[in-house]
Amino acid sequence: MGSELIIIPVIFGAVFGVFYLYFSTRNKERLALIEKGADASIFMKGKQHTAPIWKVIILNLALLLMGIGIGVIIGGIIKENLNVDAEIAMPGTIFLMAGIGLFIGFNMTKNLDKD
Repeated sequence: MGSELIIIPVIFGAVFGVFYLYFSTRNKERLALIEKGADASIFMKGKQHTAPIWKVIILNLALLLMGIGIGVIIGGIIKENLNVDAEIAMPGTIFLMAGIGLFIGFNMTKNLDKD
């Protein structure tokens, strides 16, 4: 009974520790660069030509949902025409098409960043 109460704070503590180390280390690195006289524009590299986050989310979500829909259709066709069990055909094609949709979304997002 007591172990369940210990696990949750440990998980939250680990997540907090990772974020704390990331931000404190980043802050120390930036302060060290500023003390050496480095230009502040080096902190902004890579953030100049990025696509808005809402476009990326909508694009990936739309392609994911289209992939799931196509996976359901293909799974139904495989189940009916090839006599494959529904427990095998449906999840397999849904996950396959959802993964393909996310991969296409990743590639399209890279193209958005280039433009």
